[in-house]
Amino acid sequence: MAVSDLVRVVKSNSSKGINEMGFVKGKFRWQEGYGAFTYARSERDVVIQYIMNQEKQHQKNSFREEYVDMLNDFEVIYDEKYLFEFY
Repeated sequence: MAVSDLVRVVKSNSSKGINEMGFVKGKFRWQEGYGAFTYARSERDVVIQYIMNQEKQHQKNSFREEYVDMLNDFEVIYDEKYLFEFY
């Protein structure tokens, strides 16, 4: 499955569920765009550890800081004005 197809399905189904369950006031919808990073199978354990410690990590660094760090680590050229809103 292409990453773009997966993201489309996840965004569609999750926004539908969020709206049906009334988790937010008003209508929830995702911002346009997404970021996706791939890792080698050999890095699987590192990725799992990252996910398991994500809540603790976000106490030290904001999601925005972490996202920008990933862009830099992967040498992605970007313009900050095109980054999505961070809450």
